Amino acid sequence: MSTKHLLAFLAVLVFLTGCGGPRAVTGLGMTTVATQPLATVPVYLATTRARSDNLSLPYSAQRSQDLNFAEFDIGIPQNHVPGEVEKTGRTPDPARHFAARSYRQIADRRHFVESLNAALAQRAPENREIFIFVHGYNNNIADSLFRAAQITHDYEVRGVTLHYAWPSGGALPLYVFDRDSTVVGRGGLAETIEIAARTKANRIILVGHSMGAYVVMEALRELAQTGRGRYLERLNGVVLAAPDIDIDAFQSQVRDIGELPQPFAIVVSRRDRALNISRRIAGGHPRVGSGSDVALLREKNIVVLDASELDGGAHNVFASSPTLISIGGHGGLMRRFIESGDAAVGETLLADGGSAIEGAAALVIYLPARILSGVAMASRAR
Repeated sequence: MSTKHLLAFLAVLVFLTGCGGPRAVTGLGMTTVATQPLATVPVYLATTRARSDNLSLPYSAQRSQDLNFAEFDIGIPQNHVPGEVEKTGRTPDPARHFAARSYRQIADRRHFVESLNAALAQRAPENREIFIFVHGYNNNIADSLFRAAQITHDYEVRGVTLHYAWPSGGALPLYVFDRDSTVVGRGGLAETIEIAARTKANRIILVGHSMGAYVVMEALRELAQTGRGRYLERLNGVVLAAPDIDIDAFQSQVRDIGELPQPFAIVVSRRDRALNISRRIAGGHPRVGSGSDVALLREKNIVVLDASELDGGAHNVFASSPTLISIGGHGGLMRRFIESGDAAVGETLLADGGSAIEGAAALVIYLPARILSGVAMASRAR
């Protein structure tokens, strides 16, 4: 590879990260300012990262063949702006940066289930749900823990947050390493879903971002192909945000899974530069998250949320968009789409097979035919 091509490839990797700024550290083992954070978010961790003796990053980029379990309390800084992850590569200041306030290793699967059940029991019956978040490319453990906490806080998730961390290299040049790690990590996510399914949770919502969406699809495929399809039935909603998946590979995954968990939603954006560059790296093959084939997705009973014109339509729009956050909090319209795949007829504007949310006209929602027909029938009956 020539120097020119190498520099161009590294520039591509910069775009693919979807996150800039300093590499995050947890703050564990460091002397932090005594200031109290704005809020503290408990995050349960299941990971195929290997444990590390470095408390600033207690799980490394090394791959583990076994799941490791832990619980973190993540502090949200006092100056937090919804949609942002304020971080530093140095000692965090709780007034200005996300920081881990505590860390507890959990010995094994049985104790992890007990810990999740104890957390669920502390919540009101209607909030006894588990939110599983799977991160994307170029994340170290602090990056992904902080993103899980940010989404939980900003979207007012009142259930239990369970973060699955696959062994991303957490460095720009390691795109191929990360792609290989998604295959290594799929078994761990399949086991994590099984663990969540064995708890007393009333609901389980699964969200995967970017390359993490590939891990999600492969985990669902593994469960379906290894006689564990009953655990898929415990999922009450799956969301793929900006999935970095080849459209042909996605169709193959869907065929192998069979019936997708419902509702199943995908957030796409034609303005996602990271996915556009990923497509060029892949020889021009379109990515699912670029929204190049909405009709195909709708045929597969998938709700498509087109965020191309929403707050810039960037790679992290699902987590960083003020508009999505404002309409997607506890009990919000976005939440009902994720949970039930539908919305009240009065909250949709049907046009050309899609619907636009009132108050957020830049967000277009394409509903599967089964939902559109039901909404149309209800509208006629009014």
